[in-house]
Amino acid sequence: MFRLNSNLAVYLHREAIDFRKSINGLAALVEHELGLDPFAQAAYVFGNRRKDRIKILGWSRNGFWLLHKRLESERFVWPRENARVIELTVEQLHWLLEGIDLAAMRGHEIVRYQRAA
Repeated sequence: MFRLNSNLAVYLHREAIDFRKSINGLAALVEHELGLDPFAQAAYVFGNRRKDRIKILGWSRNGFWLLHKRLESERFVWPRENARVIELTVEQLHWLLEGIDLAAMRGHEIVRYQRAA
């Protein structure tokens, strides 16, 4: 399996898209519908209605790349947030691609102290 650079921003489009769209159509969707820069150091994630396919669009120095994953019998567990676009970490994207429910993945609570006793 591939690994993306951990410094990459990841934006997940919540709504299903027409999966006939390729690089030009997805780049236009990123720019015009999401209001984001398709040339930024970011990965833009899209899913189909059945949630058995994912496309990831990115820009690298001199051109776009497009990844497409199709599941044979399972479904991706799409985040249940209401936002139109959800920002993920690269680690969360890899979890999504592996079929892990992101809502079930929780780290320890952050503890902040004012001073050491």
